[in-house]
Amino acid sequence: MIFRRLYLRLSGDYPCARLVETVTEYLEGTMPAPERIRFERHLQQCPSCVEYVAQLRRTIEFSGRVTVDDVDALPDPARAELMDAFRAFHAGR
Repeated sequence: MIFRRLYLRLSGDYPCARLVETVTEYLEGTMPAPERIRFERHLQQCPSCVEYVAQLRRTIEFSGRVTVDDVDALPDPARAELMDAFRAFHAGR
């Protein structure tokens, strides 16, 4: 639900939808300076996008620490659910 509200909300000249599309460039530091300024200006006006970026940062931090042993240690139902979600994501569902 938060992503739907985030995606539909507009704020100034940099809509939330654009932020969602470009957040990877921002986090990787590859966003051109003029766009980064607009991106950060949007963050100053949009608490929902601030939370979205924070969630992505936490996800990146956590996922960088997941190992194969962590996945192997999951109970079978949890591992199956995770793999189903992964397959659905890559199938575009």
